[in-house]
Amino acid sequence: MVLTLRAAALAAFVLSALGACTPSAPEPPANVVALRNLDYAGTRNARQTLDVYIPRTSPGRALPLVVFIHGGAWEEGSKLEHVEMVYPLVASGEFVAAAINYRLTDQARHPAQIHDSKGAIRWLRAHAGDYGIDRDKIAVFGLSAGGHLASLLGTSGGVAELEGEVGGNRSQDSRVSCVINFCGPADFLTFGGKGSRIDPEDKASAIGKLLGDAVSRVPEIARAASPVTYISADDPPFLHIHGSNDELVPYAQVQEFDAALEAAAVSSTVLTAEKAGHVFYGRAVASNVRAFLESCLLGKPREIREGPLDLK
Repeated sequence: MVLTLRAAALAAFVLSALGACTPSAPEPPANVVALRNLDYAGTRNARQTLDVYIPRTSPGRALPLVVFIHGGAWEEGSKLEHVEMVYPLVASGEFVAAAINYRLTDQARHPAQIHDSKGAIRWLRAHAGDYGIDRDKIAVFGLSAGGHLASLLGTSGGVAELEGEVGGNRSQDSRVSCVINFCGPADFLTFGGKGSRIDPEDKASAIGKLLGDAVSRVPEIARAASPVTYISADDPPFLHIHGSNDELVPYAQVQEFDAALEAAAVSSTVLTAEKAGHVFYGRAVASNVRAFLESCLLGKPREIREGPLDLK
């Protein structure tokens, strides 16, 4: 098992300190070890913890890391929700995975959530040797609000105002190697009027809580929180997965994001589930996620055809 005594001791301490805050989690496969509630911020705040999943049998080399970021409209959710999506990756023996919590909007608004996400990435790089992680190969995989944070991680490498000080480790880079954006918002300034049940002009909406007010009242904050704002030619490859009938995050969001990334010569692939709503899963999604990660992190040529996604 790829785990040093130092990491094991840290895991035991944090589990004793924070274990009471952990809801029941789906059990990983027998060949996957779960190390839960690691305190990446040094605050003992359960919302600033992460779980690491490693193969039980060491492959004898550092493995790429896939960081899973949960959804929940920035106001609810947990690192335990839908984390089973990454279990097969770890069970294959070719990846390590982590799932992160971040502060929700009842604790803090933007940029706290991206500060936490970047702090978690820096912490994982600083502790890469403890968990058998290849610090140069880190992917992020986010659902909904987590897709927004994953996308923001992908486009904002080197943006000082989004880096924050969470957990320290400022000698470590928070850049990532590739991004899987599953139904995440990309531009809050163009979000409204596209058919979402979320009204960005309602300060009590999920977006209003994230930004601190209606979008029209805080356009600079809305711009600063939008992944499209920071697109540059050196951004990592993106895989987007979205339903054409998404009533929470309009399909127009991924269309606009994809066009902006491609205009900057960034690799961007959109998989569309026709007539599907907000966040879904299945064999086709899993196989395309796996193919994308193998291509980006393992150097295995994999073809992912942009276009309709068969959910049957």
